[in-house]
Amino acid sequence: MLDIGFSELVLIAGVGLVVLGPKRLPVVTRTIGALLGKAQRYVADVKNDIQRQMDVEELRKMQKSVNDLGQEIQTGVNSVEQELQGVTGGIGQGLGNFEGSDADFASVYDKKSGYYLGAPDRSWTREQDDERVRDRIKSRMRKRYLTKRPRYD
Repeated sequence: MLDIGFSELVLIAGVGLVVLGPKRLPVVTRTIGALLGKAQRYVADVKNDIQRQMDVEELRKMQKSVNDLGQEIQTGVNSVEQELQGVTGGIGQGLGNFEGSDADFASVYDKKSGYYLGAPDRSWTREQDDERVRDRIKSRMRKRYLTKRPRYD
């Protein structure tokens, strides 16, 4: 801004002392200091207002881009949903034709999983119950065959 050095300040103070006198110079310097402080605060407030306006405008742009992205995602979801409905409708028609045939899903046994293909999925509680029964049987078998000593007649 203003490039005022120490020598210029001394010159201005000397001229002010001569013109204003020693009684009014401190009052005038305090008044000038207060006015400069108010001016600096005003400039800082204006800068903050401008920054807020820029931030608000940036947020509006971001909101618009997020809304556009949301609409794009919604259209994509709708198209996928329509495709899935088409596929499930085709599968339903295929199963409707297949149900009339001689295939019996309950009689098909899957050796890998150990279940019939037409059987409903096991629940978590059912799996836990089966596991407890399996552990009890194993422990009984261990007790019976590992702790029992052979007889010598």
